[in-house]
Amino acid sequence: MKKYSLTYFSVITLIALTTGVTLSAFTDQTSILGASFSVGGSEIKLLKDVAVGTDSENLADQIPGPIFTKISSNWTKDYTVKIYNGSDGNVMLTSNANYLTANDTAELRSIINVEPIEWNDANSNGVVDEAELGNSLGKKTIIKWKTEGFDLGVVSGGGVKGLVLRFSTDSVSSTKQGQSATYDFDFNSITL
Repeated sequence: MKKYSLTYFSVITLIALTTGVTLSAFTDQTSILGASFSVGGSEIKLLKDVAVGTDSENLADQIPGPIFTKISSNWTKDYTVKIYNGSDGNVMLTSNANYLTANDTAELRSIINVEPIEWNDANSNGVVDEAELGNSLGKKTIIKWKTEGFDLGVVSGGGVKGLVLRFSTDSVSSTKQGQSATYDFDFNSITL
């Protein structure tokens, strides 16, 4: 019986080794290494010069803001801006004012209004023609621009959104004379 068990064990071991050698002789492995995935995002830029196209030299993340002087009652001044959607997909644009109250101790933000008006610069010359003005997106004080913001609509991939930012005042009290303030205006995009 001992001899039979030893022979049986030897045969099983020989079969296992032969199967292992056979399987290892006929198996192989290949690999794909370093597969990379990136999620597209929105990339909006401001045009430095609204009369020039979307060449990379004319695109910026930040541009200097306007300087307005001699503001008085019933004052109005327009400022044009174009925002380029450099992504492939549609984005929803929003805008908010951004400021520190220390930069506006006289609270001019409560008397200066802004009204974004859609602008289709049909002849691409950077000059606002009355026929190129579209819908008003509302009128708010700079305080409300910061706290509520504006929805500026959808811009398609590769598209440009033109806006006229119409700044105005109703009445300006004599206590505001000689005062000044500085504000930033932010534009944000949400990929749709």
